Order: sequence, then structure tokens, then C-alpha cells
Amino acid sequence: MYYVLVNIGYLILFFNLILFIKGFANQGKAYKIFTWYLGVVFTIQIISNIFMRMNTNNLFLSHFYFIGQFILLSFFYITVLKEEFQKKLVKAGLVIGLLALSIQYAYDTSLFFKFNLFEIFITSFLLIIYATIHFYNMLNEKKEFYYVNVGLMIYLLGSTILFLVGNLTAVLSPKMSLFTWILNALLIIINQFFILIEWKKSFYKKEINTAL
Repeated sequence: MYYVLVNIGYLILFFNLILFIKGFANQGKAYKIFTWYLGVVFTIQIISNIFMRMNTNNLFLSHFYFIGQFILLSFFYITVLKEEFQKKLVKAGLVIGLLALSIQYAYDTSLFFKFNLFEIFITSFLLIIYATIHFYNMLNEKKEFYYVNVGLMIYLLGSTILFLVGNLTAVLSPKMSLFTWILNALLIIINQFFILIEWKKSFYKKEINTAL
């Protein structure tokens, strides 16, 4: 069942990537950054899957995933957020987060080959803060990237909890460990469905009008 869910997640992610690439040239900066985010995530997921099928350790790819996600979504929220103070807050969070991780990896290079719980926490926690700020802004402003924000919030909250216990699952029974990864695969699917809804609600009609 796990591999079925993973493949469904890959398929929807790939479909979303194609849809967003189609409108890349005609959309704004936030749209383009988010498209790059989808492309980077898809590339890392595919490489990780290849390593797994080759029975090769792919844990080091998680660092590219979390840090890459953190950087691209930080720039996404810098673009989406309207108030200058909020933009400065995201920029400060990006610098502090990357600086803290750089110091940690310089101190302990062995972390590169296993789950880094601090990395998972700090990158996801900061992104959750940015998403919450965006939700607050949308109470009185245009609901820009609303469904993307909902999907990211659900995914980040859920996956952060799951990945924080990632090291513990290694000592649990195989069934418990598999259950953790099944839940993460479901969260990915949910996130990708919200991204698909965003494209349908916000960009589908624009695509048609542009084509005409």
C-alpha cells in the first residue's frame, strides 16, 4: 500500500508541475517561485526513489529536500506577503535558519547521513509561521494562493511530527515504521490535491483566456 500511495503522490506532483509550467511565462513572481519549488521537490523525490530501489542510503537527500523547501518557500512568502515588516521577518528567519544549520553541520558533519531533527524542526516551524501570517492577511485581503497555503499548512504540521519521530521508527516494529511512512505519503497526496485545486480555482480560466 505504501508504494501505491507514493506513486500516486509522484503522479499528482508531476501533473501539478506540468500545469504550473504551462502558465509559467504569463504569471507573477510568486507563481514562478512556487513552480520552481514543485520542480525541485519532484526532482529530489525521483532521485530518492531511485536510490531506494538500488538499496542505497538516501537519507542525505532529506537535507536537500528540507533546506531547498525552506529557501524556495521563504522566497515565495516574501513575494506573497504585502507588509514590509512581514517581508523583513521572513528574510530574517531565512538568514537565521540557514546560519544555524551551517553552524550545526560545521560542528557535526555526521548529521549529513541521518535525519537532522533540528533541521526538520527549524525549517518547518518557520514556514508554518509564514503560512499563519499569510492566513491572517487573507482575512482582510484577496485570498491569493489560499489553497496552496492550506495544503502547505496541513502538510508541514503533519510531516514535521512524523519526521521528528523518524529516528525513533528505526527501533520500532516494521509495522509501526511503515505506518509512519504511509501517513507521510497521505499528507503529500493531500498537499498536492490542494495545489491542484489552487491551479483550477486561480489559474485555469487565465490559461483559457490567454490561449484565446
